[in-house]
Amino acid sequence: MSMLRRLILSLMLAGFASAAFAGNLPRIGSADRTIGDPRAPVTVVEYGSLACPHCAEWQMSNWYAFKEQYVDTGQVRFVFRDMLTEPVTEATQAAAIARCSAPEQYFEVLHTFYRWQSTARNFGPVSEWYDRAIAVSGRSREEINACVQDPATLAAIREAMTGGIAAGVTRTPTFFVNGKVVADGSLETLGAAIDEASGR
Repeated sequence: MSMLRRLILSLMLAGFASAAFAGNLPRIGSADRTIGDPRAPVTVVEYGSLACPHCAEWQMSNWYAFKEQYVDTGQVRFVFRDMLTEPVTEATQAAAIARCSAPEQYFEVLHTFYRWQSTARNFGPVSEWYDRAIAVSGRSREEINACVQDPATLAAIREAMTGGIAAGVTRTPTFFVNGKVVADGSLETLGAAIDEASGR
């Protein structure tokens, strides 16, 4: 078993196979990937995995409506943080490719991974899944490969996972609205939490 796989599995076991410690949600930092006005009154954080079918379902069913209603109107700054799930190797590679993409393309890369996730899982090959994302990454393949192999990339993914586990994340996707976990990711639930956080 590779060092990478051991590391990721140890983090998964710490968070998903035992009662996680419900600590504070880590503050937004330079390593975070965000979309929306940094001055927005509400911050929504999603912990997700690019290999997670439930995350893909949320993305494909809700993302554009959510973005149009809340992000594009300046009400919400949205943050995506990695919380890797099985299959670990594929999830890690996808997370690294996304993290290595041009910042303005990050969420388009996420959407591409989610859009083609089921196809990659059921029909393969997984290399085509990666290629589709790299094609919209805003970086050359050489730039992506060099960045993926940079230890700092894995360290950033590991930091996101560690923070999520410490905050009590036990499933993907998990959403926080201004630091408070919400029961589910439906637009109704998220909308109610956003309204409450906005004082409406």
